[in-house]
Amino acid sequence: MKRQLVLAVLGVMIGSSALADPAPGHIDWNYDGDHGPKHWAELAPDFGECARGKAQSPINISHATPRADLPDLDVHYHTAPLRILNNGHTVQVNAPDDDTLSVGDHRYHLAQFHFHTPSEEHLDGKTYAMELHMVHRDDEGHLAVLGVMIRNGKRNPALDHVLSHLPKDADGDHDVDDVVDPASLLPKDLSYFYYEGSLTTPPCAEHVAWYVLEHPIQASKQQIASFKKLYSHNARPIQPLNARTVYAHRAHAPAHP
Repeated sequence: MKRQLVLAVLGVMIGSSALADPAPGHIDWNYDGDHGPKHWAELAPDFGECARGKAQSPINISHATPRADLPDLDVHYHTAPLRILNNGHTVQVNAPDDDTLSVGDHRYHLAQFHFHTPSEEHLDGKTYAMELHMVHRDDEGHLAVLGVMIRNGKRNPALDHVLSHLPKDADGDHDVDDVVDPASLLPKDLSYFYYEGSLTTPPCAEHVAWYVLEHPIQASKQQIASFKKLYSHNARPIQPLNARTVYAHRAHAPAHP
């Protein structure tokens, strides 16, 4: 019964264009002060898992267990018109339903992707300038998040398609005269860390499969600064690992040329 309830809640959130911010609009939560992460569970009954959950995200990924038997990530994303929005907590790009991520025989559809600064996941205690979350769901409503670290470095032309159209106000979808190819936002090597976690925003629902890529992509200081003008800090603090195991899988072949 509990699992059915979780799937029902996740299904409602996926149906919304604000998957990164699935909380009801009248509940004011943020990343600082009395409505920040330490107090999320106090803001609404549905947010209780933010405090009592034992499989919460993000985590510090350290001492991962190698698993050669895990499948490679098979990504099939396509260039599509840019549909972008500022949901009040991040900038989000909505994806067409034909973009897919397959993990072995399990196929997910890309629902949207969004950004956090600094990175929410840590790799061996290290944080990155930003993190890209590609949020997927399968036909039963299960969620999978592909996490991509973004480090300071060279200008990233692929990111320009998004960062040059950042909506300043949280006022719904914007259909922009530009296109975006989510595949161009990924590193060539899709080696990953896998663990079972949660949404990193209220209601912090668990049973989310996390695939955090080992290799980061780059963005220039100017590109990162353009996002920070809107959101200077929208990262949930690190959560306890508890009894979970993090697995590491090395990809056998590049994801794309």
